[in-house]
This record gives sequence, C-alpha cells and structure tokens, in this order.
Amino acid sequence: MAMMQEFKEFAMKGNVVDLAVGVIIGGAFGKIVDSLVQDIIMPPIGRLFGGLDFANYYLPLNGQNPALSLVEAKKLGAVLAYGNFATILLNFVILAFIIFQMVRLMNKARKVEAPAAAPAPATPEDIVLLREIRDSLKK
Repeated sequence: MAMMQEFKEFAMKGNVVDLAVGVIIGGAFGKIVDSLVQDIIMPPIGRLFGGLDFANYYLPLNGQNPALSLVEAKKLGAVLAYGNFATILLNFVILAFIIFQMVRLMNKARKVEAPAAAPAPATPEDIVLLREIRDSLKK
C-alpha cells in the first residue's frame, strides 16, 4: 500500500496536474492550428500552385499515375508526399510560434508581478545611539 500512497502523492502534486491540463489544452489547440492551416492557409497556397490540394502533392515512387490523389497513390505503393509534409511543417511552425509568444508573455507577466525589493528601513534612533556608545566604549 505504501507504493499506492506514494503514487497518489505524486499524481496530486501541482506540477503533474498542470502538465495534464497543458497536454489536454495543447491537444485541442493543435487541432485548431491544424484546421487553420488545412482549411484557411493551405487552400490559397494550393490555388497559387495550380488549384490543387497542396496536401496531395507527391512524387510517385512505384510508377503511379501522378493524377491520382495521395490516398489512391499510397494504396498502389510508396510515394514521397512532400505536400503533406509541408502542411504538417507549417502546422508545427505556427504552433511553435504561438507557444513561444505565450511563454514570452508569461515571462513578462512574472517580471511585472515580482515587486522590487523594498529599501531597507531606516535604523531606529535608539539602535544608532547604542552603537555609538558601544564604539566609544571600545575606544
């Protein structure tokens, strides 16, 4: 039972709970960024490259017909799916940039919240007098 108690203490620490919340929110946020890239950003880029779905750009490695969609070409053999890779890479870059900005804002907020060290209070007059008496007795 000691191990279960130790695990319970570990799991209930603030860091573990914060990490779990972060992973859940990060997963949901990843889906939002994925939708942003696939549904908003990549269609205009695909249109610039000939009106095709950019995720379907690939190089056939088994002699597949280049007119096939990526899914159909993969069924027939290996392909080099550079369009899909570019889409996922763009997802990562956007997500990394947004997380960087969030961490940057959090670091600025921490600096603002930390109060400046208060100046040391003035030494009371009776302590100053006692120090003078002590110094004169030493002489």
